This record gives sequence, C-alpha cells and structure tokens, in this order.
Amino acid sequence: MLRKPELLIPASSLEVLKIAVMFGADAVYIGGEVFGLRAKAKNFSMEDMKEGIAFAHEHGVKVYVTANILAHNEDLEGVREYFEELKEIGPDALIISDPGVFMIAKEICPEIERHISTQANNTNYGTYDFWWKLGAKRVVSARELSLEEIKEIRKRIPEEMEIESFIHGAMCISYSGRCLLSNYFTGRDANRGACTHPCRWKYSIVEETRPGEVMPVYENERGTYIFNSKDLCMIEHIDDILDAGIDSLKIEGRMKTALYVATVARTYRKAIDDYLKDPQIYEENMPWYKEQIRSCTYRQFTTGFFYGKPDETTQIYDNNTYEKGYTYLGYAEEKREDGLYRITQRNKFLLGETIEVMKPDGRNLEVEVKGIFDEEGQPMESAPHPQQTLYVDLGTEVEVYDILRRREKAS
Repeated sequence: MLRKPELLIPASSLEVLKIAVMFGADAVYIGGEVFGLRAKAKNFSMEDMKEGIAFAHEHGVKVYVTANILAHNEDLEGVREYFEELKEIGPDALIISDPGVFMIAKEICPEIERHISTQANNTNYGTYDFWWKLGAKRVVSARELSLEEIKEIRKRIPEEMEIESFIHGAMCISYSGRCLLSNYFTGRDANRGACTHPCRWKYSIVEETRPGEVMPVYENERGTYIFNSKDLCMIEHIDDILDAGIDSLKIEGRMKTALYVATVARTYRKAIDDYLKDPQIYEENMPWYKEQIRSCTYRQFTTGFFYGKPDETTQIYDNNTYEKGYTYLGYAEEKREDGLYRITQRNKFLLGETIEVMKPDGRNLEVEVKGIFDEEGQPMESAPHPQQTLYVDLGTEVEVYDILRRREKAS
C-alpha cells in the first residue's frame, strides 16, 4: 500500500508561511535569523517564528526549522542558546547536518524531532541506519540518488524511519550542495548560509600567460553557462515518487515569493491528491499541472538523478533568464465591512485593469480592479508604490489569503 506523503513547502517569511499553509502544505520549513543555509532570505525573527508555528498548528500543519550549517568552533555556543529559545517555541523538527549541532539538539530539546539535512550527504542505507541509531527521525536523501537507490534504502531501514526527498526546485551542482565556489570567489561561505550563487554566473576563461584576454565559455552555438542546472520538476512522475516509498516530498525555494510558493504548493497538492484518489484522474489533469508549474517563475526542467546519472543535455541549460508568466500583486489580507480588501502592494497595477484571483482550491478568477484607495480613503488611479497598504474593490467576493496576480503577455 502506498504511503500518503507529506508535502513540504519552503517559506522565507511569515507572509509566505501563511500562504503555504493555505495553499496545501502539510508541513513548512523555515529558517531563523541564524544557523541556516539561506542567510540572504528574509528569515524569521523569534516573534515571527512563534506566530508562524501557532498559525500552522491551528491549521494542522507542521513547521520545521533549519539549523543546517556546517558549524565552526565559534558557532557552537550560539547554537546552544538558539536551541534553548526554540525549545520554548516548539517547532515540530530541526533540520540539521552537523553532528556536533545534532548532539546539542539532542541534549537541549530532545522532544523536538531531529531531521538530517541533505547537506550531510545521505547516499546509502548505512548512513540512514547510523542517524536512526543516534536518534534521528528522518533523513533527507542526497540529490544524487536515483529512485531505485531510494527504494533500496526504504527496504533496509526501520519502517518508522522517514525518507524526505527534493522533488522540485533549484539543484546545486556540487556534492549535495557542499559548494566551495561562493567562499572561494567572494569570501561568503555557502555552507554557513551566505551563498552568492556563483553557479548562476556567466563565466569566461583567461589563460595564465595572456592576462586580460577573455575567452567566453561556450558549450554550443547558442552559448551556455557552466555549472548551471535546470530546475528539478517531478510533477509528471508522482507515481514513481510514491512507489519509491518517500515519506516527505520537498519543494526547494526558501528565497521564493508568495506567488511562487502558492503556485507550486497548490499544483503538487492537487497532483498528489488526484493520484491517490485515482491515477486516471491524475493523468487526465496533467496538462493543468504542467501549465500551472510553467506559469510561475521558472527555468527549464530536469528529473535530476532520479532516473540515473544525467548528462550535460539534461542538467545544463542554455538560458539563465526566468520566463515570467504572472506578476505578484499581493494577497487579500483582510476584508473590511464596506467590502474592500486590504493588500500590501508588491507590484504596480492600475484602476480598471483585469487581474486574476488565485484560489487555494485550484480556481483562477478574472476580476476587474474597480477601485483603489489609500489608507486615508483617497481614490487612486494606480498603485505604483511597493509595500504600500491599499484597499481595493474587486467587484466580487474573495477570501482572505487569496493571491492577486497579473498574467503577462508572452515575449
């Protein structure tokens, strides 16, 4: 019998956490202001973390906190203090890669589950067994594993032990994300949360004896960017993912927008539920899933290592620009008695413009912006100022947390 998997969604902020919860997450993973691998994400203060965990728990959703740096000596005392604070807040799990950090968590807050990050290079059942015996509940598989290897691990580990795997998002090209390029080029350590993503840069070669003579790097006549990877996308392979015995399906993207998170969460939620209800329904709805995934900010896609080792045609892409299907305008934060909805503007939109309301149940409703008002009630012709609090008349009923977006014309 197939396990019903957890859909695990990233959140960069309290706002995105709430959107992830409302759009289908079973669990959300977040980072605090220290000791995670996304130091450039907005991340959560202790106050926001407390509010976010309470909100998630009210909706039956779990929250995991990343603490997956590779710690140096000077980090350990701070880790101990951090875990003392987290103990009071009560997340459902800590995501850890460093054995020293793991042992501190086990000592300070043994009641909080410990999950082993993909940063720990978890490539075999012996490693899973090692962490299980130390008290880990779950291990995140290395991105380099095939589905056949994951099946083998599932057979050889305790039934109660959980496997988590990335199924969508950016793929680090380095061994399970242990990248040295950022530190080497910029002095910012990717393994301590400060990655500058040099794998996304465009590179040229300079020969040692000819300084200043720059030679671009090309893979073919269109040009390519070395190290860059396509985004992982397994929306067409939910059957194989579930057959492998994976307990938690993880979406990458702790630096993504609320629109991206809502779109990906909603799409995978529906795909998983459809497949478990009837595989035929899943197949029939495949065009919708694919259209939805393409509609959010995306690169070209790959199935990564799931079906064997990829070659350069499956991993490297020839265009490092995003293709934008929709622009995020904000979400309905509150409904006033006069029927206006409060939003915090994210991108410019106009009075009379047709926009879309994106709902958690899968519907996308076209509406006309019939009124825009500032906090003093003054009417406005447009909303040009990012982060401005506005009240909008959409001419129809919407729900709090519905996403407002604008479809962009194809270039």
